[in-house]
Amino acid sequence: MSPQPGTLYVVATPMGNLRDMTPRAVDVLGEVDIVAAEDTRHSGRLLAHFGVRARLLSLHEHNEDERVDTLMNRLQAGEHIALISDAGTPLISDPGFRVVRAAHRAGIRVVPVPGASSPIAALSVSGLPTDRFCFEGFLPARAGPRRRVLEGLRQEPRTLVLLESSHRIEGALRDLVAVFGAERQGVIARELTKAFETVQSLPLGELLGWLQADDNQRRGEFVLVVEGAPDADVDQAEQDRVLGLLLAELPVKKAAAVASGILGVPRNALYQRALALRDH
Repeated sequence: MSPQPGTLYVVATPMGNLRDMTPRAVDVLGEVDIVAAEDTRHSGRLLAHFGVRARLLSLHEHNEDERVDTLMNRLQAGEHIALISDAGTPLISDPGFRVVRAAHRAGIRVVPVPGASSPIAALSVSGLPTDRFCFEGFLPARAGPRRRVLEGLRQEPRTLVLLESSHRIEGALRDLVAVFGAERQGVIARELTKAFETVQSLPLGELLGWLQADDNQRRGEFVLVVEGAPDADVDQAEQDRVLGLLLAELPVKKAAAVASGILGVPRNALYQRALALRDH
């Protein structure tokens, strides 16, 4: 007779302040057969702090593919496994997706043990709309690809939540100013729950200046929260006025692109309107 499959627990751990560890998380980590951890040395110290003795198995971006079968075999043999990351909620820009997907496909129960999450923590204190938001994780490291991604997000109406590292934060903010404009509201949430936690809300242009003025504010781990694009419901007469002025000096395609930047209206819609005005 086949054993009853085990359970895969996805367990959130503190981002910095150890008091954010939930009692339920401590209980689960102490009861499972294996804890799959991103960095076993880091997680070993965390578990020792809470008096948890657990068998640790490394699971990180470089070995996740080869670990999936091992973990699935153990779960199907009836073992219970907890999945944790170095900090916060697993799988949010961290390893674990392949394991969770494989568990679902194998009919294995997957249980969340919720807790700290830096994107949600930053969003909650940002002062920006939270009813609809878009989590984009880390932007590309290089300026060219990063700007292309931001161009694709420029008209996104939902609040944007981004992650960034200390050595890329200034470049990311500079590109946000260039693509979104200096007046779009932004928030830096730095080192959340840690000793030097900082939450600063300013228009993007001022936020970049604030960051550049203080070397200390360019250290640590960052969440960027950015206001969504303004309402694109611009009066048709205003669209026609702006397009008319631009069409007097520019080709249709260029006029539509410039008008899009001015009005916050999708370029394709303005291009069609510009063609109609030109041919009128």
